[in-house]
Amino acid sequence: MASREQRAHPRAPYVLAVSYPEERDRARDYTENLSEGGLFVRTERDLRVGDRVALLLSFPRLLEPLEVEAEVVRLRPEGPEGPAGVGVRIPAERTRDRERLRELVRAQELPARTEPSFRVLVVEDNSLVAAMYASALKRATSEGLPGLAVELCQDGSEALARLERLPGVDLLVTDVFMPVLSGLALLERLQRQPRLARIPVLVISSGGERERERALGLGAAFYLQKPVRYQDVVLTLRALLARRAAGTGR
Repeated sequence: MASREQRAHPRAPYVLAVSYPEERDRARDYTENLSEGGLFVRTERDLRVGDRVALLLSFPRLLEPLEVEAEVVRLRPEGPEGPAGVGVRIPAERTRDRERLRELVRAQELPARTEPSFRVLVVEDNSLVAAMYASALKRATSEGLPGLAVELCQDGSEALARLERLPGVDLLVTDVFMPVLSGLALLERLQRQPRLARIPVLVISSGGERERERALGLGAAFYLQKPVRYQDVVLTLRALLARRAAGTGR
């Protein structure tokens, strides 16, 4: 159970990559939700209630690694609630860490814009999943997210052709298992072109550890295991774009 103090803070279902100081370039875990008092991390690391752990929170191009210190207060084994993970709280004396999380949780409002300032390319061959992405993104845009432009591609080959054209893409979101050119093959092609290799890639897939290791080895910024709530990814983009617009995100 989460602490009474933790439940008192409003939560936001933000998806952020989580890595650790000893392996900062390997973002294997990610958050399910976030509050100024703590967060929940999907992880299979061997942690126990009471452990203190340093976490590096990040998101490609929008949030540079942000280090916070937290205490494990809840363990969740894999089961009906979801994948394995831990609930952590920010100790009361870590006032700076709490302030950093507060800024993220409350960063929602974006100034009005006439032109997109951040372009996302989503690569997904499943029409139902693509429709869910489009629906979540459309709702976010209609609610004041004009700074985000989103394009959809059905396979890696189509995505590669788009990435080679202007305007440039700021973030690539891709599945692994696709026809014509898989997500992993797409990552391999990107690594061969210096300009495209700089684009941060978020992989969302039902693949297992083998696919995770391969994707990270090919330069993916982080790997999310399905099921993922797509609207949570959109909410994260919204908050981080707002943070950047306010001059505090990069």
